[in-house]
Amino acid sequence: MSWTTPEDLRGQVRRLWDRGLLPAALAGGDTIFPRRLVLKGPSSRELAERFDDVRRWIARLEKGAEFYRVGWRTVNHRILGVNAVPDEIWIDSLDDALGLIDKRRDAERFAALISLTRERRPELSAWLAKRPLRGLALADDWARLLDIVDWLRRHPRPDIYLRQVDVPGVHSKFIERHRAVLSELFDLVMPLAAVDASAGGIGGFCRRYGFRDKPMRVRFRTLDPDLSPFTTTADLDMTLTRDVFDRLALPVARVFITENEVNFLAFPPVSGTVVIFGAGYGFDNLAGAEWLRVGEIHYWGDIDTHGFAILNQLRRYFPDAASFLMDEPTLLAHRVHWGTEPNPETGDLERLTPEESALYDALRRNRWGNRIRLEQEKIGFNCVASALERLSRPD
Repeated sequence: MSWTTPEDLRGQVRRLWDRGLLPAALAGGDTIFPRRLVLKGPSSRELAERFDDVRRWIARLEKGAEFYRVGWRTVNHRILGVNAVPDEIWIDSLDDALGLIDKRRDAERFAALISLTRERRPELSAWLAKRPLRGLALADDWARLLDIVDWLRRHPRPDIYLRQVDVPGVHSKFIERHRAVLSELFDLVMPLAAVDASAGGIGGFCRRYGFRDKPMRVRFRTLDPDLSPFTTTADLDMTLTRDVFDRLALPVARVFITENEVNFLAFPPVSGTVVIFGAGYGFDNLAGAEWLRVGEIHYWGDIDTHGFAILNQLRRYFPDAASFLMDEPTLLAHRVHWGTEPNPETGDLERLTPEESALYDALRRNRWGNRIRLEQEKIGFNCVASALERLSRPD
């Protein structure tokens, strides 16, 4: 039977809740009541052929009619005579709609959020009206979120770490966990001058609102004792903040960037050279070190699609960077060490050389097998030494 049931009616109203229309009405949104629901009932033929089923259907609708109003039409049948059949279903009020889907308690909680917000931060009431279900999900934390908003309003661009925000009942992990919603709230209450619009997303939260961010760091080794910033001949493995690294200005002839920590640690001595531990996508920490551009930059990544994608990204900052041991002969010479790349890159990479592009295309099109890769640490160290020797030879 395809006739509308009380469960179908509840489903229609529940969808209004899921779309946010019912809680938004509590926040002063457009009223949608009285509202007519969709009702599918028996045809004239079904009325005659299934009269007992129709009576049971009517009884079910009437039994569930505590929260809705039934409109009737009169049917004058030549055999059955005059009968009243449900023709319309109406929800007359928001309270009836909430009662039908058992959401009155949630509505009370949301109404409390609205009242609190209008009292403390009325400019955020529109946010609740626009995102009522999100607000309701945050009900237990809402008062503390308003506390944080109030604190930043009193301390615009505070130039401190999140750990130093002094709000009772609030710790830095709470702020970090709610960065997305706090960004939306801050943008609504803070003066334009207190928001750095160039910083966006979760990663740009601190810069956008004037908090101190964890400083970027660069880890590197000097492969030539003469390049050491300290008076020692010891093998130095150093980690510096980006600002300090930018100011080093070492007279390098070459810079190697490698993605594997063991390769980084085992990189052999090379005159006039430093090696940097790259650690994946993102080279913002190197972009300001102009002294790196004095020498040659060589990138050593895995021979797989992501290795070339990272190389492609590096060239946004250092267009002349060359790849190191990321070529077809190296790949084919280490066939026994091939592995499988879990989630290959498939997009076009516009900053590769023709030779690199050809190898990248061969990998993403599975020329030698499905999703093959050669991880850099599996390349024989004699190959590394030979490649370094070739680079060191004068032209």
